[in-house]
Amino acid sequence: MPRTAKVSRITSETSIELTLNLDGTGAADIATGLGFFDHMLTLLVGHSLIDLTVRCTGDLHVDGHHTVEDVGRALGQGFREALGDRRGIRRYGHTILPMDETLVTAAVDLGGRSACVLDATYPVATIGSFDTQLVEVFWEGFAATAAANVHAILHHGHNAHHIAEAIFK
Repeated sequence: MPRTAKVSRITSETSIELTLNLDGTGAADIATGLGFFDHMLTLLVGHSLIDLTVRCTGDLHVDGHHTVEDVGRALGQGFREALGDRRGIRRYGHTILPMDETLVTAAVDLGGRSACVLDATYPVATIGSFDTQLVEVFWEGFAATAAANVHAILHHGHNAHHIAEAIFK
């Protein structure tokens, strides 16, 4: 049975169309209007070997918060739908990921309860124009709607881009 989902999420701040295939090849087609965020999602897709298409228009004239949060929620909803009753899945996963000078440990439980704990500090407030706080906002939105536990611990790192990238990978 295919583990796929199509999500349409429309709020007063964003409009999102998302397709997801959990048994994909790592194909990404992402357009959120936030270049760095698109880059992070593309890396997530490539390393997890899911297929993901995202089209999002949002109130970027305000800032990126609603776009990032709502894409996280839409992706979480897609995971929840694609996983169905979750029978037969390997619900736990973890990695220790080096990204140049950065080292992150991440663990995920897709068992049906939500929590998000990201223990990471960034040496700067923004990566280009992307607010570093939005990394946690994305994962909180994802965890809440996917009914997943997401944990990431930054052991060390001094490049904000590498820290965010290690968490997404």
